Amino acid sequence: MKPKLPIDLWLMAPVIVLITVSLTTLFSINTAFFKSQIISLVIGIIAFLVFSKINIDFLKAFKLPIYILSLVFLLITFVIGVETRGAVRWIDIFGIRFQFSEILKPFLSLSFAAQLSEENSSGMKSFLLNVAFLIPVVGLIFLQPDLGTALLYAGAGFFALVIFGYPLVWFFILLFPLLLISPFLGFLLHGYQMKRISTFLNPSQDPLKSSYNGIQAIIAVGSGTLLGKGISEGTQSVLKFLPERHTDFIFATVAEGIGFLGTSVVIFSFILLAYRIYILFNQADDRFSQIFLSLSFGFLLIQGFVNMAMNIGLLPIVGITLPFVSFGGSSLLSNFIFLGLITSLSVNSRNKHVLEIR
Repeated sequence: MKPKLPIDLWLMAPVIVLITVSLTTLFSINTAFFKSQIISLVIGIIAFLVFSKINIDFLKAFKLPIYILSLVFLLITFVIGVETRGAVRWIDIFGIRFQFSEILKPFLSLSFAAQLSEENSSGMKSFLLNVAFLIPVVGLIFLQPDLGTALLYAGAGFFALVIFGYPLVWFFILLFPLLLISPFLGFLLHGYQMKRISTFLNPSQDPLKSSYNGIQAIIAVGSGTLLGKGISEGTQSVLKFLPERHTDFIFATVAEGIGFLGTSVVIFSFILLAYRIYILFNQADDRFSQIFLSLSFGFLLIQGFVNMAMNIGLLPIVGITLPFVSFGGSSLLSNFIFLGLITSLSVNSRNKHVLEIR
């Protein structure tokens, strides 16, 4: 009998495709981005190997310290964080910038999954307590301000609560008051956030300022047509008409360079990744694994969908990167830690089934 590989090839294959697309695209627009991303990739792979071997049952025992430390790191960001474009999201350590709201995703997912898996009740009190678990995290990220990432945390958390089995009507009851007062919530948003919403509804109202990013992204996507203009040949990305062409709008850069067929490969890779996580979810025989996998699904796939949708004008522009494709060390590290923990669950599940058969 052939020995089982210590990694999940079905999980890693689409990731390898996405990384290849990322590095090729970054090399085509700026070799400095490419070199920096290679370093981040090496660190991410090391993190993946470490967390794929880790005993998750051991980590589950530290769910409360992980949660408290996560809040501390988010609070520290306000004290020693670096302000960029009006937002304080990064901490500079020895010249290297870390975005804790990104890095903490897998750890807070683990903590939340451990918390939910130990619930003995699915009543309203339990529901409200678990919502309260999410509020400080979402609130601190919102205040950075980082509305996109805050909504991502809220979305992934609520997705896990639905998977846990809380009645959908409770979510409606919780959100209904917010819907009623939503027209008056503008004072909670920054001016640029309100402009992003208004320009999404009417892109032509300010084409040289608040609508500029979205318009340039749509132009880049459309100009790629079926096969693209070719690597390093895209005018929007290479000539820097497209802002944030290596981070938030890298999907538009990919579309301009390798066209509809190239972006189809990216989309299909995300579908395969989602399907593999879904298969692992169905194979999981314990509540913790199912909840953690649902959170992983939420973070990776909701983020991917939102990024691609805002690149083609289907959603307002928010500061969300494309997992495994966008430039950024913190995001790549976070995603590889997710993969490591998912691999650990997958391998342990396979070993358990083999032992049961024997």
